[in-house]
Formats: sequence, C-alpha cells, structure tokens
Amino acid sequence: MSANQEYLAQRQLKKGAAGWILLAGLGVSYVISGDFAGWNFGIAQAGWGGFVIAAVLMGLMYLTLVLSLAEMSAAIPAAGGGYSFARQAMGPAGGYLTGLAVLIEYTLAPAAIVIFIGSSVNELLGFDGPIVYALFYLAFIGIHIFGAGEALKVMMVISALAVLAIIATGVVLLPEFNMDNLFDIAPLAGGTDFLPMGYYGVWAALPFAMWLFLAVEGVPLAAEEAKDPAKDVPKGIIAAMIFLLFTATLVVVLVAGAAGAQVTAGSAVPLVDALKITGNPNLATMVNVLGLAGLIASFFSIIYGYSRLVFALSRAGYLPQQLSLTSKRKVPVRSLIFPGILGFLLSLTGEGDLMLSMAVVGATVSYAMMSGSHILLRIKQPNLARPYKTPGGVVTSGISFILSLVALTGVYAYDVRAFYFTLVLFVIGMLYYALIGRNNLVAKSAQEEFELLVQAESELTAS
Repeated sequence: MSANQEYLAQRQLKKGAAGWILLAGLGVSYVISGDFAGWNFGIAQAGWGGFVIAAVLMGLMYLTLVLSLAEMSAAIPAAGGGYSFARQAMGPAGGYLTGLAVLIEYTLAPAAIVIFIGSSVNELLGFDGPIVYALFYLAFIGIHIFGAGEALKVMMVISALAVLAIIATGVVLLPEFNMDNLFDIAPLAGGTDFLPMGYYGVWAALPFAMWLFLAVEGVPLAAEEAKDPAKDVPKGIIAAMIFLLFTATLVVVLVAGAAGAQVTAGSAVPLVDALKITGNPNLATMVNVLGLAGLIASFFSIIYGYSRLVFALSRAGYLPQQLSLTSKRKVPVRSLIFPGILGFLLSLTGEGDLMLSMAVVGATVSYAMMSGSHILLRIKQPNLARPYKTPGGVVTSGISFILSLVALTGVYAYDVRAFYFTLVLFVIGMLYYALIGRNNLVAKSAQEEFELLVQAESELTAS
C-alpha cells in the first residue's frame, strides 16, 4: 500500500449507513426549521405578492440546483459534495473556494439556529443563553460521534415530528383561508396591493425566500455513507426538494391567508400566531413545542453536514489533516468537534439574524460555483459516467447559476453589513489556501482522490 493509500485508509466513513429514504429525510431536516419562522420576514420586505415572486424564483433556483447536483453526485460520489464537483471541474482553487463557501454557510447556520433554539427554550422553560447553546452542541455532537447510521435515524424521528406539526397546521388553517388576508398591507408610494413595496421589495425578500430551502444541497455530503451512491443520492435529494416545495407552499399560502399578511410579516412564530388567531390554542401550543423540534432537526443535520465537509477538505489536504482521522465507528470526530467549538463561540454574539444573512452569502456563492461546475463538467468531460443525467442539461444548471447571482445581490439589498463581513471571511480563507492549503494537497483532482480511496479501501478489506 502506497503512502497516499495508507493515509486515505485511515480516513474512511461508514459505508452503507444510509439508503435514499434516510437521505431524503436528511435533506428535509436540513431545511425544515425554515418553515416555522424566518421566511415570513420577507413579507415585511415585499408584501405577500412580492414575497411569492421571490419564493417562486428561489424555489426554481433550488430545484434546478438539486437536479444538477443529482447528476454530479452520482458521477462523483465523494463526501465533499459540491466541493468535490467544483474541484473536478475547476481545479484545486475552484474546489477550495466552493468548499469555503459551503463551510461558511454550514458553520454560521447552526450558530444562528442554536440562538433561535435558545429563544424557544426560554419561552417554554424560562431560561436561555450560553448554557443552553453549550448543552445542545454537546448533546448533538455526542450523538453524531456515536455513529452515522444512529445519528441519521434520530434525525428522521425529530424531522417527522416537525413535519407532523406543519401538516396539522395546514389542515386546520385551510377552512380559515381568506384571499383578502393576503393583501392587507397598505401600499407605499408607487406600490400596489399585490406589490406594496414595489419590485425593490422582491429583491430584498430573496434571502428570506431562501430560508424555505436553505441547506438542502447538503445531501451529497452523505455520498460515501450511502448504500448505493449513484442511485440513492439523486433519489434522496430530489425527493427532499419535492417535499420541501410542498411544505413551503403550505405555510406561505395558508398561514398568511388565515392570519393576514401584516400579522404574519411581524411574527416571531407565524404558525403559532395563525393558530391562535383562528381559535386553536391547544394546537398552537403543540406546534410551538414541535417548532422547537424543527429547529433541532436543522441544527442536528447541519452539524452532520459541516463535519463531512471539513472531513473531506481535511482529507484532501486543504485543512489540517488531523481533522479527517476517523474513529473505530468510522466517524470524523475532530471534524465534528472543532467547527462546533467555533459555532458555539459565534452563538455567544446572540445575533442570529446577522449570522443567517452571512450564511446565505456563503450559500449563494457556493450555488453559483456548483452550477458552473455542472456546465464545465458537461463541456470538459462529456464521457464521464453519469448514472443520472440532469433533465435539460446545461440549460437547467444555467438557470441555477443566474438565479444564484441574483440571490447574492439580494443579501446586499437587505443587509450590507452581512455582505461585507462574509467577504472578509472569504479573503481570510483564500489567504490560508494561498499560503498553506495548496501546498498540502493529497491528489491532483477529486476523481484521483476518490480512485485512491477506493483502492485503499479494497486493499484494507483484502488484508
């Protein structure tokens, strides 16, 4: 066994831990907290009609992105997900920039979510703050350390509770729906009932529309733990996206249609408030509790996502290589712990909204890079084995690419501070690559690394 193969043999994940249903559950759990709160603040920026335009655009962006990722994940089933695809298409620097963008998103998002979890715990139990944040990080990182299959099954149960709450809310609110409630926000000068803040509002609402789908792109990070990556990852991510389109439609239409757009726009808990307004206090209490389950599901699954990304970047040599050592259970323990410490420290700022906005900047940059990777791979490697092919080919990924750039400018329209803070993180990250990371790469491409990994695994099994 060569030195590289021996190195990779020490850095392998548990094969066959997840089928496509678990992967679909992972995709839903990444996102499900966004259905409970956050999206509704986009109505304050654009009115209900303007927010619907933003949500349709972002739904189209995510759907075309998911279809592009499905093809690439089947062709290059590596734990790095989007980073691996970009590295194959754009070389080491392009791969690292994509990985850095996803890392910014996946490190900041749990920090923001745990702040929102703290607020929910405070409402239910009367205490909040660093102790709550620390307990959640410790508990859920601990479950992940126990094993990938066990962690994904726990995540499925938590996600199912959150989904139950959303569907129950939809069933109860459906008879209360009133079209007039959707347009009860008074137009500003030059606005209309449908677009009370004009088209600028649609632009500023884009980041909030993303909260309905943010992080579903993380499913391919589980590729190396799938039973049959070429089939399971595409099926899992597409199934998750279709289900998320359904739940997004449910909450955006029925919550505002029952409670009114104005009330929904300013609510910290829009589903709960809609149920209270329509005379369902008991269900409102249950949804409030299960809304916490939704936050926990997203927190839990994004921890999984960042650990697999850090593992992949470390194994490739971009990040310190000690981070990718795996335990006897084939779990990347250090990749779970160190980003968790960073996320906990960021949570101490208490600025959840700022961190989510910064996470969206990282996300949109990564989406543009991933979509571009799909186009480049179709052009540069037309003969690459593709067990699944994206419907529409480069036209589909081209739509995703353009909408990703539009969404990126939407963050600038909403919060300039978040835009520039994230830009600083990109500069720091790229300086690290230029000075250190690029000098420690294990293989020349993601494909070469993957082939070395397969060979190392087969030699390890034979011995």
